[in-house]
Amino acid sequence: MSEKILLVTGASRGIGAAVARMAGREGYRVAVNYARDIAAAEKVAVDIEKAGSRALIVKADVSRADEIRRLFEEIDNKLGRLTHLVNNAGIVGRSSRLAAADPAMIREVIDLNVTGAILVAREAARRMSTAQGGEGGAIVNLSSAAAALGSPGEFTWYAASKGAIDSFTLGLARELAREGVRVNAVSPGLIETDIHAAGGDPGRVARLGPVIPMGRAGTAEEVAEAILWLLSDKASYVTGANIRVSGGR
Repeated sequence: MSEKILLVTGASRGIGAAVARMAGREGYRVAVNYARDIAAAEKVAVDIEKAGSRALIVKADVSRADEIRRLFEEIDNKLGRLTHLVNNAGIVGRSSRLAAADPAMIREVIDLNVTGAILVAREAARRMSTAQGGEGGAIVNLSSAAAALGSPGEFTWYAASKGAIDSFTLGLARELAREGVRVNAVSPGLIETDIHAAGGDPGRVARLGPVIPMGRAGTAEEVAEAILWLLSDKASYVTGANIRVSGGR
């Protein structure tokens, strides 16, 4: 590939921001997608450009098909044909038992984490697949250790959404394997980001960190290292895999 052009959805914070910054240092041109916090997205873009690469900030709600189409059109016009995708945008909703959960909140989680991720990957595949004139590429979907743990009493719907991502990753990997596109997933465990506070449990990392086999929560940068490896040619024979970055949990 002459140039590596990467889209990171939900790149203004947490794991997405760590991936975008690290990719910039490794020579990727990075489309920094965000939904609400433009100031945070701008900080990520500045760091990418300080590393000597190019950043494009694009606001889009990736739970909406029309905004996904606009996002990709902007990348086409301003960065070029996409070669890499990190399907990172996601939410957990408010922590509770299922019986107390708001149906509208559950639908919002599924719309973003599942339907949105699938539609983003669809647009990426159209651009990367050698069967459609692309040069090949790599997709990394963000799953979660919650898919295997179930998150009882906290986020069972979120766990279900990530179980869907696991199945989707495997199916798409096999579908695109002979068209030059590798598709993998990373499943973070307990990671120090603001997603816990957004779910209404800001003390979750401090409470659960000591029970992790490694005795601590992970960092966004530790997850980003696994993602960047899967994007790279060092993982050239890896597709349909799911790397668990969870400290042994």
